[in-house]
Amino acid sequence: MAAFLTGCLFLSSCENDEAEIKSLFTKKLGVEEAKIITLTFTTGGKTKAILTSPLMLRVQDTITYIEFPKTLEVNFYDEEGKIESTMTALYGRYRESENIVFLKDSVKVINTKKETLNTDELYWDRSRTGYEFYTEKPVRIRTLTHMINGIGMEASQDFKQRHIKKTTGMIKIPASQFPM
Repeated sequence: MAAFLTGCLFLSSCENDEAEIKSLFTKKLGVEEAKIITLTFTTGGKTKAILTSPLMLRVQDTITYIEFPKTLEVNFYDEEGKIESTMTALYGRYRESENIVFLKDSVKVINTKKETLNTDELYWDRSRTGYEFYTEKPVRIRTLTHMINGIGMEASQDFKQRHIKKTTGMIKIPASQFPM
């Protein structure tokens, strides 16, 4: 009888809760949050860009990334420290290991000549030289005299050099008749 009771006690105490076991092996993402941030990107000790955002999330996953879910603005600087272009978007994600910033939702770039790029998605690849910005999505470029529509584009950080992969339309419009 004692052996029977010991066996019953042993069998009843060996039961594990399945949810408890799964929780031991489930990886939780680490998320760090910062509000009202300013990030400075430098090369050779010179400021190349300053990014500001009301909210930054640093997500520790298999690939660490930084997310800007509530808008961001980036000012790009020339060799003399003067702003050469400004980029804004409603959302951004920076993949640190690849040195690439992905922007989406109302992406806009304006240079010192008041030339404007509008697109839904844009990549800013900090490791490229010459054409740091690129997209495969539709773009609209507004200069002082023209509005150019196209699909896919590469552009320099100062937005002075650019190449539209497939131009879908070009309209000549006097600056006085077309708001920026």
